[in-house]
Amino acid sequence: MSQELAFRPYTIADQRACLIIFDANCPEYFAPNERADYLAFLDTCPVGYELCEVAGKVMGAFGIFDRGEEAKDLNWILLDPSSQGRGIGSAIMTRVSSLVLAADRHLVHIAASHKSAPFFAKFGAEVISVTDHGWGPGMHRHDMELHL
Repeated sequence: MSQELAFRPYTIADQRACLIIFDANCPEYFAPNERADYLAFLDTCPVGYELCEVAGKVMGAFGIFDRGEEAKDLNWILLDPSSQGRGIGSAIMTRVSSLVLAADRHLVHIAASHKSAPFFAKFGAEVISVTDHGWGPGMHRHDMELHL
């Protein structure tokens, strides 16, 4: 990647930038009914949610949260569609792996859609269950595990 990429914690001031990226990914990667859930999540200003910036512009977001003593959850990962093919998703997954391993965990649970599951599979995540229409009409939920 030729431009400087940086990660930083989410703040409530970032809500609009995150919603713009969410909306740009809807309905391709997120069901429209998920927007209210995402907004409620952002309103809590969750510790563990990070932004990915390129040249100071928010290009993605993701969260790593505890799931017991042995695993972490990867939640609400999203990328600006204009960033696809620029290595930002790979950089985020490298960051995810580093954060999880630094917490002495070796398992990441990912709840993806059928559209985003192939992205996570590229990094070794495996589908453990599928729920048809789990995120909304036509948006199938794929629960995945990534062993580090």
